[in-house]
Parts: sequence; C-alpha cells; structure tokens
Amino acid sequence: MSNVDRISREPSSTVLEIRGLRIEAKGDDRWQEIVKGVDLSLKRGEVLGLIGESGAGKSTIGLAAMGYARPGCRIASGTITFDGKDLTQCGDRELRSIWGARIAYVAQSAAASFNPAHRLIDQYVEAALSHQAGTRREAEKAAIQLFERLHLPSPKTFGLRYPHQVSGGQLQRAMTAMAMACRPDIIIFDEPTTALDVTTQIEVLASIKEVVKQFHTAAIYISHDLAVVAQIADRVMVLRHGLVVEQSSTRSMLADPKEAYTKSLWAVRSLFKEESRTSDSLLTVNDVSVSYGSVKALESVSINVPRGTTVALVGESGSGKSTLARAISGLQALDAGTIAFDGKPLPASYRDREKSLLQSIQMIYQIPDTALNPRRRIGDILGRPLEFHLGLRGAAKRRRIGELLDMIELNGRFLDRLPGELSGGQMQRICIARALAVNPKLIICDEVTSALDQLVAGEILKLLLKLQKELQMSYLYITHDISTVRAIADDVVVMHRGRVVESGPKSEVLDAPRNAYTVELLSSVPEMDPDWLNKKLTGRKIVFAA
Repeated sequence: MSNVDRISREPSSTVLEIRGLRIEAKGDDRWQEIVKGVDLSLKRGEVLGLIGESGAGKSTIGLAAMGYARPGCRIASGTITFDGKDLTQCGDRELRSIWGARIAYVAQSAAASFNPAHRLIDQYVEAALSHQAGTRREAEKAAIQLFERLHLPSPKTFGLRYPHQVSGGQLQRAMTAMAMACRPDIIIFDEPTTALDVTTQIEVLASIKEVVKQFHTAAIYISHDLAVVAQIADRVMVLRHGLVVEQSSTRSMLADPKEAYTKSLWAVRSLFKEESRTSDSLLTVNDVSVSYGSVKALESVSINVPRGTTVALVGESGSGKSTLARAISGLQALDAGTIAFDGKPLPASYRDREKSLLQSIQMIYQIPDTALNPRRRIGDILGRPLEFHLGLRGAAKRRRIGELLDMIELNGRFLDRLPGELSGGQMQRICIARALAVNPKLIICDEVTSALDQLVAGEILKLLLKLQKELQMSYLYITHDISTVRAIADDVVVMHRGRVVESGPKSEVLDAPRNAYTVELLSSVPEMDPDWLNKKLTGRKIVFAA
C-alpha cells in the first residue's frame, strides 16, 4: 500500500504516540537528563508546534520522534509508537527503512545537510529511488514541480546546481522539497523558515499547509517564532528545560496563555533603538558589482556605514545581502567598484589585507554549525583568535575567554564541549563571542539571531547595543526580521535582485516606504493571528503537486 493510500484511508487516526520520553546527554563524567518525561500524540493531518527557548529540548524531541538520538545523547526510557511499532525497540536497518520514506526530517541548517559534491537533483532523487518511490524520470519530474511550487528560480534547471551555488533560503526550500519526495506519514520541520526572508516564508508556509491538508500528513513544527507557529500549527506545546510547560490548541493559547513563562514568550519584543546620526564614515561601498559566472549578483551597489552606528541590510533570499557581506570581508572578488574602510581603500582580497585590518572587520555567519569546526572544543575555538590577533596565552587567554563566555551568558562548563554538543542558540552565541574576542571596529552580522528564541535574541541584541555604545563599534546587520531592524538599526538599506532599491533612516524606510518592493516586504511580516496567512493569501491559489 502506498503512503497516499494509507493516509487517505485513515485521515484522523493517531500516527505517533510518545509516552514518558526521557533523554539524557553525556556531561562531564555522567549522564544528565535533558528531556524529562514528555508525552506527545499526533494525528494524521495534524500539525503540532513545539516552541520554547534555546536548549528547551525542541529539536531533541523532534529527532526522538524518528527513534533517533543525536551523538552524545541517548533515549533513557519511554515509548515512541509509530504504526504499531515502538521505535525505541527497532534496529538500525528497520529505522533506516522508515527514515525518509515514512518519517522525513527538514533540518534547521540546510547547508550542513546537503553533500557539497553532488548536484541538488541527484540528492533529491536519491531518497525516492532508495525507497522505491518511482523511477528516476518520475522523481525528477516531481522535483521540478516541487521546485516551482516552492518558488525556486528556474525550476527546470535549478536541480543542476550544487549547494554552494544557491542562497541559504533557496537551499532550505530545496530541502523541504526533498523531504516531501516520498509523501511521508510524518514530516518533522526543525526551524524550516529560519533562513528565509518574510516574502519567501509566506510561500513556504503555504506549501507546508497544503501538503498536510492534501495528503493528511502529520507534522511536528519546531520554531522559536511564535507568529509563524500561529500560522501553521493546530496545537502548540511549550517546552522549557526539557519539560512541557503548557499545551493547548493554537487559538486557545494565543487568546489565553496560562503559564507565566508562556506569557513571556508571547510578549512582543519591546526593544527599540533611537536613531543616531553622524557624518563620520567607517565603511563606504561605492558602485560595487559582483558576478558568479554569467549571473550578476550585485550591480552598482553603494552603501555607507557611519562609525558607531548600525546599518540594517534587508531583502529577500538571493537579493545579494550575503554576497555584499562577503565582498566587504574580502571573501568575494569584485567586478567593479571600490570599498573604503576608515578612510582608506580596502584591498579586495583578505589575503592582501594587513593583520590589523583582518582584526578590525569581523563576521558572524548565518549558520553557526557550519561556521564552527566540529572537531575543536569551545575553549580552542575562542582561544585561537586571541592568540593570533592579540598574542594572548596562558592565564591572560583563559581570563579573556571567561569574560567572553560571561558576555554571552554561558559558563566555563562549555569550554570542553564540541559544537555538536550545543544547541543552535548556544552555537550562535559562541560565534558572536569569537567575533567580539579581538575588539573589532566593524562586525558584519549575517542573521545572527535567526536561530534564537525571542528571549535569548533580545538579550543578544541588548548585548550588541551595549557593546556598540561602549566601544563605538559599527554593525552591518543582515536580517529578514523587521522587529530586529526596529530594535537595533539606525539606517536601513533594502536590496532586491542585486540592487539597492531604497535606503535611509530607519524611521523613514519602515514608517513611510517609497518603493513598492519595500511595501510588500513590510506587509509580509507574520502577525500573532492564526488567520493572518490565509488573509495574506486571499486571491492567491497555491496548488501542491501530487
């Protein structure tokens, strides 16, 4: 019986039942409990939202729903019943026959999940062929249909690209399409829209809703973005420290959350930075153009970052934001144009820059688990720039590492851990500490809070503002989160298809936008209303390919 037949015959039956789930992680010399007796049930066609702060256990529970525990963790007790089988009692061979075919997973970091040596279409069809879900020709045809529905560029040829040849948002959508290839019974979405701009996010959320509705597929949707959860989930489970704090239908929880912790998650971020103005320029980008082969990524881009201020760079996935960041940091060659830093021409390649320039411009990358060496312990990761740039060793280095950990609200227990033993939020905070280590003048922040829950993100933003005030650092802040722009920016630059379409003070761009694209961008920010997405899509018809 095919997945589609099985789903259509039992549209309201329970597909997953978890009881008494306890998961432990290996600590210093003992196992520590990180999921503490969680119960969970899921019906076909239902979407369960898991929310909570970083480290609450959301992703750990999502992986456990597949019968999987990440390295350094183990399922200590409990049952995970899928299709009448307890997955905790299944062997590796049986689990692998289920993974991808009947339970699929969309990871938070698409870049870390794709093989960089293979084309996207080859990685898409691999799952379909290995699980005998059709011929290669049928799988390729289905892939093109999915690429089109997910609004990927040139869907007929998109799959011929390698992972590094597409933007982070495009890669995330390609991963969503790959998970849907075998029409599984359950799809676990682990922050699938984290890397997406708000306009693209709408289409992805609409596609997810459509596949769940059409095929009665069950889904667990993990996110820290409460407005997104409100659009996609039927029920919401709030987690903290591995425990269920509260759960109810989405509408009930939005209307009347019971627990104080839930209410704190629901509170809209109130942080707002008053604009500051200065004519003292730190970074000037003048008529910069960049190409990837025959594709124009940036065309005559000009921006200015004044000293001690924050310029927010916003725009949809593929608009050229990260390419501009790479050009400024010396990682991307220029076709034309110039970049000046501190009043002097900036060599185009980082290889030609003096050590003091390398120290002065630091970058925090969008995806922390690909930015950190998985084989290096946290103490080594933070210590390396201190040795290279500042010459710190011994007690002085250890003292500075301790200061950095305090700044990002972690402690010395993390020094001997590997990146894979940290949550996504914890890894991003380590990336921030590494950038701050050498006292730079400019930090390029590429979606630095996109992987963090609201509470932690708010603290990180407060930290960045505090450091900016004390050290007069400048930030070029790349983001698709408009509330973050309001919280941290002085000026805003809006990019679209490799060009700057609007720029100016935050108050002018956000409150009185002049460009039609900027208007669309601002209107696409999800609201804490479960009907917002449907209202936004009124008049549009998104059909998910069978």
